[in-house]
Amino acid sequence: MQQEDQVVEEELVVNEDDEEESLFQDIDLLQNHGINVADIKKLKQVGICTIKGIQMTTKKRLCAVKGISEAKMEKIKEAANKLCDPGFLTALEYSDKRKAVFRITTGSIELDKLCGGGLESMAITEAFGEFRTGKTQLSHTMCVTAQLPGANGYTGGKVVLIDTENTFRPDRLRTIADRFNLDQSAVLDNVIYARAYTSEHQHELLDFVAAKFYEEPGVFKLLIVDSIMALFRVDFSGRGELADRQQKLAQMLSRLQKISEEYNVAVFITNQMTSDPGAALSFQVDPKKPIGGNILAHASTTRISLRKGRGETRVAKIYDSPDLPENEATFAITAGGIADAKE
Repeated sequence: MQQEDQVVEEELVVNEDDEEESLFQDIDLLQNHGINVADIKKLKQVGICTIKGIQMTTKKRLCAVKGISEAKMEKIKEAANKLCDPGFLTALEYSDKRKAVFRITTGSIELDKLCGGGLESMAITEAFGEFRTGKTQLSHTMCVTAQLPGANGYTGGKVVLIDTENTFRPDRLRTIADRFNLDQSAVLDNVIYARAYTSEHQHELLDFVAAKFYEEPGVFKLLIVDSIMALFRVDFSGRGELADRQQKLAQMLSRLQKISEEYNVAVFITNQMTSDPGAALSFQVDPKKPIGGNILAHASTTRISLRKGRGETRVAKIYDSPDLPENEATFAITAGGIADAKE
């Protein structure tokens, strides 16, 4: 009887969430379809916490979860498909669904205009440039601006930052918080930081991130990876390991994209550049290009290229985007983070 009550309570909770346009369907709903608690726990341990998460996982990967046999996997997939609609919507219905998308300000009005109102949720935004073009400064500023209430009812929220280059400085956030008149300790308390040491560690951290987003639904608004490629550059060397590297990178980016859609968060990644020694012979205007190849190029929703301007100013340009025109914007790096450039 108690169990039935529990199920009824869960259904009530789900119905309440539906009214608020529920973020995700909890994986615990599988209990009603004959999947036992132990198996659900195993899935949660590998970062699969929602029904959509099961749809986003291949059968091969589900079978690789310790203790999940092929028969169990088929049963889990079947139960998840019962709970989910087949996936086809009219463009109008999808347009309604996309009303849940929010945008986070970058701290510079000009840069926000360039990005169509700020950094978009349910998407990966990539900023690439050489060193000292403001990538890490942008990351630090976003850590603070994501916590500010914004346009269209955006309430602000917590931030997760995965640092691969050891460039995160909490004290930098204090001066940025002062610019927005925010309490320094509260701002720092809302940023969860992890340092990744290898590309594999970086991937494992994403499972932890998914679990965190699941534990506190709707609380986290932004996930930053600074920078996405640094560790892949170190762990894989030479042409011989290139295919392996790109495959691992593709899996990681796919995971990032799925997390952003599953939990409605914005994902911001920074990327490094490489100079192409053969470009001088082919008379290319700019011999430098972002690393990560086509895999990264296709995975990022919006790509922004950064370059140095005069003095403290930097120039951002839309390099690739599904819905933004190719424009440029100038911004400045100030003590209070990213701001508009003074004319």
